[in-house]
Amino acid sequence: MAATYLTSDTHFGHSGVCKFMRNDKITKLRPWDTSEEMDEAMVSRWNAVVKPKDKVYHLGDVVIHRKDFHTLGRLNGIKVLIKGNHDIFRLEEYLPYFKDIRAYHVLSGMILSHIPIHTESLARFGTNIHGHLHANRVLLADGEIDPRYYNVSVEQTDFTPILLEDAMARIREQGGATEFVTKVY
Repeated sequence: MAATYLTSDTHFGHSGVCKFMRNDKITKLRPWDTSEEMDEAMVSRWNAVVKPKDKVYHLGDVVIHRKDFHTLGRLNGIKVLIKGNHDIFRLEEYLPYFKDIRAYHVLSGMILSHIPIHTESLARFGTNIHGHLHANRVLLADGEIDPRYYNVSVEQTDFTPILLEDAMARIREQGGATEFVTKVY
C-alpha cells in the first residue's frame, strides 16, 4: 500500500544554504559544505524511505536554480508541489517532476502551505502543516510552540521526508489537532 510523505525547503542546488547559521550563530543550519554534498545526501535519504508509488507533498522551495531541476527526476514517489516563495520559475518547468502544483492543499482537517498561514485563517483547521521557517517554529506570545502549526522543513525532519502518520502523531503529542475544528455558536 502506498504511503504519504511530507517535506519542505529542500533548496536543491542552493550553495548559500550550506553557509546559513541557526539562531545560536554557532551551529550550521545544514551539515554540508557544498550543495552537491547536500543534494546527494538528501536524494539518498529521500529514496531510502519513499517508494516509487508513494505520494510526497513538497511544501515549497524545491530548487533554487533551473539547472538543478534534474535532481527532482532522481527522487522516488508521486510528487505534489505546494509552491514556496523561491519556486519562481514557470509552471511548465516544474510539471515534468510533479503530478500537481498548488498554492495550498487541505488534507483531512489540516491545511498544507509553504508559509505558515495567519492565525485568523486557521479557524476550521486543526493544524497548518508548513515549511519556510527551516529550523524555527511558530511560537505563542509566551515563547511556547504553537500547537496549531507543524513545520516539515528538512531541518525539522533529519533532511528526510516524514511519513504523514508520524507527522500527525507528533502534532497530537504537541497538543495539536489533526481534524477539522468545529465551533459551537
